[in-house]
Amino acid sequence: MLQLGLYGCLGTGGYSEPVNILPATEISSEGNGETYAQRNPQMETNPDPSQEVPTSEIIEKVELWIAPYLPAEITYGLVVPLKLEVIDNYSEAGVHLEVGDGHPLTYLVYALAAPFPTVTDSVSTEDIRRVWFASNDYSGTPLLVSPETRDIFSAWWGPPQGGGVVTMPEGELLAFAWENRPVWVLRPFENLVPKWKVMSVDGVSPIWKDFEVGEYPLSVPVSLSGVDTGPEEVVLTAFESLLTPTFNRHPDKLTTIVMTGVTAMVRATAWEMEVKGITYPAGDVAEMMREADLTHISNEVPFVEKCPYPDPGQSGMIFCSNPEYMALLEEVGTDVVELTGDHFSDWGPDTVLYTLELYAEYGLPYYGGGATPEEGRQAITFEHNGNKIAFIGCNGKGGGYAPGSMGLPGAIDCKFDWLEGEIQRLNSQGYLVIFTFQHNETYSFVPGQQLMREFKQVADYGAKIVSGSQAHQPHSMEFYRGSLLMYGLGNLFFDQLRFYENTDRALIARHVIYDGRHISTELFTVYFIDYSRPRIMSEEDRIQLLIDVFSASGW
Repeated sequence: MLQLGLYGCLGTGGYSEPVNILPATEISSEGNGETYAQRNPQMETNPDPSQEVPTSEIIEKVELWIAPYLPAEITYGLVVPLKLEVIDNYSEAGVHLEVGDGHPLTYLVYALAAPFPTVTDSVSTEDIRRVWFASNDYSGTPLLVSPETRDIFSAWWGPPQGGGVVTMPEGELLAFAWENRPVWVLRPFENLVPKWKVMSVDGVSPIWKDFEVGEYPLSVPVSLSGVDTGPEEVVLTAFESLLTPTFNRHPDKLTTIVMTGVTAMVRATAWEMEVKGITYPAGDVAEMMREADLTHISNEVPFVEKCPYPDPGQSGMIFCSNPEYMALLEEVGTDVVELTGDHFSDWGPDTVLYTLELYAEYGLPYYGGGATPEEGRQAITFEHNGNKIAFIGCNGKGGGYAPGSMGLPGAIDCKFDWLEGEIQRLNSQGYLVIFTFQHNETYSFVPGQQLMREFKQVADYGAKIVSGSQAHQPHSMEFYRGSLLMYGLGNLFFDQLRFYENTDRALIARHVIYDGRHISTELFTVYFIDYSRPRIMSEEDRIQLLIDVFSASGW
């Protein structure tokens, strides 16, 4: 039996010597590590037993029942200013902490997920409940749950019926799901990993930044009952001081990162920008890209002050961009620029230096190239919502494509011995490393063997996300030893409309980082309506592109 002393902390033992189950800073109300007592310094958590308490201030004992299916962590650090006894008998307790919507204190947020190579994006609450309450002869998509999740939703919806719900140990869910597709699974938000695809429910997803807990059907309320009047109200106040609105999803721990493929504002792309407006290409993707906390652009081409007016039929492969085109990078919310591209030094060292000055003027950090090899090899690091993220990259072709290797301004080549130590150094400092390559192009969904080997090599060094910036069409992808390898995304702003069969189609990836971990990746699918403007695909076209990419990935 658990008890609390006067002004005590939930723990074990009698009233005189209360003991915390875990340190009182384990859970905080506002993410600042403070307990109820720390936010109320006038409260003494261990009062002098010799101090007299006036009879009028002595509060009658309150008995609390805590539902056994709730996470044990939900009471860590709880401080209540009265005698509270936790009992096992529901009917004898005056106050109950349980799933329900009586006095919601917090919400347990769950995600509806499926194996990553799933084309379904959104499901309705009715669809999920139809599986939960299926008939015995149900033959549709099964819903996997752990015993803990089953208990939570049984308390909220009622026990599952029929054959739609499959319960298995937590550690077996992922492997079983991948081997038995198609399946769905209910996952606690904090247990998401990238091999799960998170599907929205009724148009709401917990991995989105604009997530509202009250609008999401898989937000399970945890409430206190029996606290309307009397001393029980103090219990409510204590819990409200302890718990955040969402117990297992804190928006101040979440970071989203948009990664893109080739940007080259030249030839027909640049010509359309001149004719239709410099920011015209961004019209259908800018809002989605700006919404991310960090937006990556791989701009392959230097800015040149006297860059000639663009020629859609240009035959040569020496490229430059008008400095006014920086407006397009601003329009999509660029936060970091990759400089590993093959064409970055097309107009010589002076234009490379001018381009770097321009980025500095606009406050845009860059990596993968620079004024010196040392600058080009430096990782660019960010800290956002407690997440430490590092971008680092190189040009896998080397030679003339990477003049930084010869001591000149421009892109840098891949020195793998150095990269191994640098990625491990970044990891040791708590950074999640995103590595990007410029590499050999292939006009197929399956990339070359050398490219795939080198992607795995930097993943072995510790990069958690490895992304190909060279591809002019989408490539396959792979989960490898805990890392996500995206071999190529395709063009973002480049004029290869109908150049090859699949250069009209591309991917944009949005990675979700939570509490220092990569927990999810969303794929946006686009097609080109002309030589400069990508547009979000129709559902039918999106499904076909995902099938093509997943099939090439061996999924």
